[in-house]
Amino acid sequence: MAGPTTAERGDREHLNPGPPRPPLLRRLPGPRVLVALAVCLALVAAGAVWVLYGSQWTRVERVSASGTRVLTPGQVVEAADVATGSPLISVDTDEIEARLLRKLPRIDSVDVVRSWPHGIGLKITERVPVLIVENTGKEGKYVEVDAKGVRYATVSRAPRGVPALELTVAGTAGPRRFGTERLVREAVLVARSLPAAVARATQVVKVRSYDSVSLRMAGGRTVDWGSGEKGRAKARTLTALMKAAPRARHFDVSVPTAPASSGS
Repeated sequence: MAGPTTAERGDREHLNPGPPRPPLLRRLPGPRVLVALAVCLALVAAGAVWVLYGSQWTRVERVSASGTRVLTPGQVVEAADVATGSPLISVDTDEIEARLLRKLPRIDSVDVVRSWPHGIGLKITERVPVLIVENTGKEGKYVEVDAKGVRYATVSRAPRGVPALELTVAGTAGPRRFGTERLVREAVLVARSLPAAVARATQVVKVRSYDSVSLRMAGGRTVDWGSGEKGRAKARTLTALMKAAPRARHFDVSVPTAPASSGS
């Protein structure tokens, strides 16, 4: 019996080509390629380190400050004491922040940012006074108190529109029970709760005890506020009461559900 012809063998090979050969892309790189890649990576890493630490391209050349209200940008930059010419990557931003908060108590918070390739930015937020306290140690001086109860700055002139704190604790029970600082914080809480119109007209926040805080306003009007609790409810009640009795001289919102007004 005759064997298959050449054409028949070709047809069979075409129908059954056998196992596929592995493509060239699946072949592993040789040792020389791996060595070359490692050298390239090392050179790139060394170049990056040199650019960040050794070159003049990323050195500190300028320091700027923003967000100032009472302070000047120059005061902030001077207190930050950032060394120009040093590598920008090596600047310790946490240390600068701590230095500013320590040197300038008027600063409430600060964000130190790198501004590539040559700058350091100091974004600060200053404390805002909600009360002032007369400084008995220095005649004619006042201490500013912020919304956190922090006494942070002494000024020669009382800021306009900021009420004075008058602490006249009756007897000794109040200070022993709550402490002077706690009573100051209570006064701050009341000052923060005041409606805008009332806050502008308030001249004195007077504290006799934890639950006896009163206001003295322009024109001789007074308000019994009570404690610092339920501040929003008291603010709403006082606003409504003043509209209902515009000629009243005294208002009592110590119990906001049972307010009272008197005088005319």
